[in-house]
Amino acid sequence: MQISSFKDMYLAELQELVSVESQLADSLLRMAEVAAHPSLKDALVHHRAQTEVQKDRLVSLLQKHGAVPAAHADQAMQALIHETEKMASMLKGNDLRDAGLIASAQRLEHYEIAAYGTAAALAGQLDLREDQEVLHRSLEEEKQTDILLTRLAKGEINRDALPSD
Repeated sequence: MQISSFKDMYLAELQELVSVESQLADSLLRMAEVAAHPSLKDALVHHRAQTEVQKDRLVSLLQKHGAVPAAHADQAMQALIHETEKMASMLKGNDLRDAGLIASAQRLEHYEIAAYGTAAALAGQLDLREDQEVLHRSLEEEKQTDILLTRLAKGEINRDALPSD
């Protein structure tokens, strides 16, 4: 697809975000299946449901502008998910795997935070205030998920993964 205007660039960002959220929803489900700690499992399942809502918001924004989700997969998210799955398979023991899942999930969250921040900034430049508000809502949800993951890591999961003396 050729991008020849600022608005086309904005719509391409939204299309990428739909791909990001679609891939993430599947990955979160797999991560929750291998997570051992109940709080981590719950956080991943909750974020998966939130991810579906975020994806629906993005599709609605695209439809509002007469665009459709892209038919390709966001390659950066593909690579991050591949690394997440590789790491999860390498980590031995539930505590260590859970700590690794959090680290990987936070990398995924940070990518989403960057993508939502970019899309919201583009919407602002186009004076699309309603779009910007929708994107900021998802951005704040991503930030809250990142904070929750940090709390889980610092609270007990990483401590449990440390070797005992």
